[in-house]
Amino acid sequence: MKRSRDKAASELFAALYPRLAGWCRRLVDDDETAHEIASEAFTRLWARWTSVDEPRGFLYVTAANIVRDHWRKMERERRAMRHVTSEAALHPHTDPSDPSIRLLVQSLPERLRVPILLHYYADMPIREVSVLTGRKEGTIKADLHAARELLRAHLRKSLDHTL
Repeated sequence: MKRSRDKAASELFAALYPRLAGWCRRLVDDDETAHEIASEAFTRLWARWTSVDEPRGFLYVTAANIVRDHWRKMERERRAMRHVTSEAALHPHTDPSDPSIRLLVQSLPERLRVPILLHYYADMPIREVSVLTGRKEGTIKADLHAARELLRAHLRKSLDHTL
């Protein structure tokens, strides 16, 4: 029993780790951090191995949450650096002409952010996002639409500031 469970875990790791790490890499723009996040997601999966029905979904949702925490930490560090440098005294805000999609996605409410990350960044179909989040496909479609509109509005506002 243990041997078959270990073999299944090993096969799952071999099949999913490269793609999960690559997905994380696109989100955090750093190889080492991406591998740390993917590894942590697998560690959390192994801790719940017998109670997880959908390991792939668990991994991506867990990684999305770890990425969100990473983004928050990075933003706190950026704010602290701006605060303690003399440049921050001259320019206390970031340049609005340089909108960061990552920060915009991070700023979305969780109910909108998770479907965006799973659908657009993990290339999951709406049906799978629906199953993983436990929400109806129509709700996922509506949330994706709302998220795109919010992102579009933020980008438009940023562009208006530069003109």
